[in-house]
Amino acid sequence: MSRAPSPADAADVQPVIGLIGMGEMGRLYARVLAAAGWKRIHVCDLPANYERLKLDMQETSSITVHADGHAVSRISDFILYSVEAEHISRVVAQFGPSTKVGAIVGGQTSVKAPERDAFETYLPTDTHIVSVHSLHGPTVSTEGQPLVIIAHRAPDWATRIVESILAPLKSRHIRLSYEEHDVVTANTQAVTHAAFLSMGTAWSSQGEYPWEGAAGLFVGGIETVKVNIAIRIYSNKWHVYAGLAILNPVARLQIAQFARSATELFQLMISGGEDALRARVHAARDKVFGPNSNAPLLLREEVLGQFQLGKRPERGVPEQAPENSHLSLLAMVDCWAALGINPFEHLAVAATPIFRLWIGIAQTLFHNAPRLERAIKAGVEDVTYRGNDLEFVVAARGWAQCVAHGSFDLYERRFGETSKFFEPRFEEAASLGGRMIRAVMEGTP
Repeated sequence: MSRAPSPADAADVQPVIGLIGMGEMGRLYARVLAAAGWKRIHVCDLPANYERLKLDMQETSSITVHADGHAVSRISDFILYSVEAEHISRVVAQFGPSTKVGAIVGGQTSVKAPERDAFETYLPTDTHIVSVHSLHGPTVSTEGQPLVIIAHRAPDWATRIVESILAPLKSRHIRLSYEEHDVVTANTQAVTHAAFLSMGTAWSSQGEYPWEGAAGLFVGGIETVKVNIAIRIYSNKWHVYAGLAILNPVARLQIAQFARSATELFQLMISGGEDALRARVHAARDKVFGPNSNAPLLLREEVLGQFQLGKRPERGVPEQAPENSHLSLLAMVDCWAALGINPFEHLAVAATPIFRLWIGIAQTLFHNAPRLERAIKAGVEDVTYRGNDLEFVVAARGWAQCVAHGSFDLYERRFGETSKFFEPRFEEAASLGGRMIRAVMEGTP
């Protein structure tokens, strides 16, 4: 098939779409494509999930469930592997040789280097490779979100077919190479996730939900974004983040630098090096935000002010919460500066909702000179957040070491321990976090 197909075509001339891996993203794609009118969708998952998957899909006549990837591969014109990056080589080695002659094959992994190697090694040479990656989680609407399209080993017509098949997602198509994809996702996702993972681990280690503490330290504004995004991440599956961090060499370097930045800034705080801290923070500000001084603010104070997680306790709370050192934000900007990353370059290309929020609250701090100065002074003079900052540094170093050692088992254990701590608040945070992301992306409260 060389022309771009349409869901309006008769069923017998539509391409056969194969989805190998029916986790949350695989199911999202199957659901959206079936609803759009694609009538020949064939799917599979692990053998242990076969009966349950058949039950889940029994009311969708356009979706046929198979016992394994061999059955899907041998009949499909377009095959999409939605499996974890650490498993992609094994899965493609198993099912790739069964790929139909002339089929177009892609992957939905968050790290493309292992995927590229697997496809080049195990797919027949008479197939085409057009990979994809939706740069958002399965709970976010696909409409308007970046969808990376990688035409690696394919003529133009094959890429047009893939874009046509995935058009119902209503995403923004971004053409990148495998290598460009891994750099962009490292810059926009890996180190951002590491920051929020470290925050969550720090709060978990202190054994207290930050918005419910007796001192009422985390109430509204920037803190609402931090807390909600951290919990949103921990409510997802651990492997969504592990592969991106561990298997992407660019990401490993960035996560290591983030931990180094957090450590060195904290050392300046506890040593009373206010002038040195101020000089370093200002240097990072000028390097990251100086060339982007005319960039519009991504978050408006009135929008942020609409959202609050939990209620401020009635007793024992000062009229105004103590100033926060915002060590996580200082470390993030310092990390960007040290690595020569301009985060604004990726906003129009492949910015995820979380990355947009992260840059937005960094702007909110660094573009407000009095607020930034108060954060610097708080880091040196105010011990209110000192314990939390210490836990954050320990957590950041722990995550960096986990990634450096390439241990998926350790990553899963660390993630699971913190996730369990926040689990009772997932529903509350997911509701508020979803509304907050929509409001920020739309620019309205």
